[in-house]
Amino acid sequence: MTVPGFPRISFDPAILNGQPCVAGTRLSVRRVLDILATYPDRNELFANFPGLTEEDIGEVLRFAAANVADELFVEA
Repeated sequence: MTVPGFPRISFDPAILNGQPCVAGTRLSVRRVLDILATYPDRNELFANFPGLTEEDIGEVLRFAAANVADELFVEA
């Protein structure tokens, strides 16, 4: 089942315990964010994860942004 408004993001309780994933893969949104942090060079990223597309990455980033609260975290 895809997430409304995010056709490239899906979730299925039988896949990764229902975590949101890139549709058609077993790559969770969280894992793709980690991959982006690990591979700042997109050519290297796509060489190591050929199933991902620029469109997938854009949708992951939009989905993550839509699900992060606009709160300021400040240590006291």
